[in-house]
Amino acid sequence: MTAKPDNLPAGPAYLPGDPPPLEDVKRMIRVDQAGEFGAVRIYEGQLSVLRKSACAPVILRMADQEKHHLETFDAMLVERQVRPTILGPLWRVAGFALGAATALMGEKAAMACTVAVEEVIDEHYQQQSERLSGDTHQDEPMLKSTIDEFRAEELQHRDTALGLGAADAVGYPVLSAVIKTGSRAAIWLSERF
Repeated sequence: MTAKPDNLPAGPAYLPGDPPPLEDVKRMIRVDQAGEFGAVRIYEGQLSVLRKSACAPVILRMADQEKHHLETFDAMLVERQVRPTILGPLWRVAGFALGAATALMGEKAAMACTVAVEEVIDEHYQQQSERLSGDTHQDEPMLKSTIDEFRAEELQHRDTALGLGAADAVGYPVLSAVIKTGSRAAIWLSERF
């Protein structure tokens, strides 16, 4: 068995077909901005139905955090000259519709929506954080810090929604699976378009 020389990296910086590091960072910012925009719209849809419910103050608090996340990524788009996703108009409608539709199913279904979305975002932000920890992205500590901070807040949203009975929503496993599939598709599309 031949020993690997010490001066070689553990693996390739990126594989053939992967975007180069700068484009990878632009994709991260583009998709994160789109995701936070979608989250704001989901909460706006939920509040359009549940504005007088017992859970409205909790939804408002989570929505305010999402607005802060969106403002942060909006600023990054401008500072780094990253084009936003062309799918913004679709996410405007789809996010609001998802929020309103789940809220119409009841508070627990609205919270189930929050759990499903936040679990996908957790996976997504974790993957980004890991990529930003690698050799090809050593010059991005601020972006990594932002993603890690926002990921922690998204996990708080998930835990809050679970505490409000999300898992007791009628059809929770199916509802969760459908929302997760849609969220993963939105991430994939927003990174690229």
